[in-house]
Amino acid sequence: MDIRYHIDPDTGLPHIFGHGVSCEEVEQILAAPWETRRGDRDSQVLLGRTLGGRLLRVIVVPDQDGQGVFVVTAFDLAGKPLKAFRRRQRKRGRS
Repeated sequence: MDIRYHIDPDTGLPHIFGHGVSCEEVEQILAAPWETRRGDRDSQVLLGRTLGGRLLRVIVVPDQDGQGVFVVTAFDLAGKPLKAFRRRQRKRGRS
């Protein structure tokens, strides 16, 4: 799968770095998301846990050909979205 990242124009680095998220963590979520939801426009919101235990939200736009994705952003789940995610996971038997 071809993975492209939104580049922050100020730093020239992937935008996710500003949120303390690594490319490896994003790839872990892309490989095995716990939830996939539709986002705005053509985006998808992926929620999942990294191998290190972090709960992340990754926002991607699939390529037209279906062979890759453009990662818009990724960040830790916190606050009410985290509570809602944990509640949904308990209902599904995940922890």
